Amino acid sequence: MKKILLVFLIVSLLLLGFVFNGIGMAEEQLVFATVVKSVAFNWFMRMEEGILKFGKDYNVKAFMEGPSVADSAQQVAIIENLIAQKVDAIINVPYGVEEHEPVQKKAMDAGIVVVTHEASFVKNANYDLEAFDNKSYGEEMLRELATRMGEKGKYVQFVGSLTNASHNEWQDAALAYQKEHYPNMESIGKYESKEDQEIVYNTVKDLLKVHPDLKGVTGSSALDVVGAGRAIEEMGLSEEIAVVGTSIPSYAGELLKTGAVDLAMCWDPATAGAAANVVAYKVIKGEKIEDGVDLGVPGYESVRIVKNENGVDVIYGKGWIKLDASNMDQYPF
Repeated sequence: MKKILLVFLIVSLLLLGFVFNGIGMAEEQLVFATVVKSVAFNWFMRMEEGILKFGKDYNVKAFMEGPSVADSAQQVAIIENLIAQKVDAIINVPYGVEEHEPVQKKAMDAGIVVVTHEASFVKNANYDLEAFDNKSYGEEMLRELATRMGEKGKYVQFVGSLTNASHNEWQDAALAYQKEHYPNMESIGKYESKEDQEIVYNTVKDLLKVHPDLKGVTGSSALDVVGAGRAIEEMGLSEEIAVVGTSIPSYAGELLKTGAVDLAMCWDPATAGAAANVVAYKVIKGEKIEDGVDLGVPGYESVRIVKNENGVDVIYGKGWIKLDASNMDQYPF
């Protein structure tokens, strides 16, 4: 009887050990939140696919949040709530970089890892992840526009926000490159679209009244070229005005087919979302992130790292894509 009781006691203790160990494992699961400009954008719906895949691959509770419209104040409020929840990492795609600095610092002070995306001049983050070098991307965008404009004439530039670091880097680099290499081209200004195609649509129509000789449009937000392409197509000017800029097939596909948008440039938001989460994971696990490291995500197999003027390491992948009517079907997002 004593032997039976002893065996029963040992088995019971082992079972309790497994139970408590399982509870411990559940409690130790990392929680990563990715905050985006707007959950209503197709761009970020695609990004969520990469975030969820990362969570599954790394056994992390990974999810995405964001406002219904692009708005920094609403993003900040979401991050404040995540800090209160004591998540392990926040991956932030800020609508306006400067507006997010205080809350990102607050998160870091609370011991939360912060990784940003599209924010290469960030001050308060462990790392920033970029799909590519922003200067090179802007210059390539300008070269593509110049080719279609015959290297002469007036063009207009759009950014989603005048405080969006990446958008302004692209367009500032494009302008500098144009002035150096295409003296017969002229930018008539940089306009803020607020990530709203209707604003671009109306702005382009208004600009054409003042500048009927406009020959080109370049845009940074995924919706900029859509608004411009719509306006230009309606006015029957698709053959006369070149439109080149950042977008994806689900937004610009029909206009790429008709030629109202000549070229869309982008990166896959799913791989960017996954890569940014991998960076946060490596920080938490104490793994080295250095030049040439493979993040295990397409386009980020051998990254380059540059410290920005604020001392934050910016990670650059090699992930840009060019889309037109001939290849857009290869990218179903």
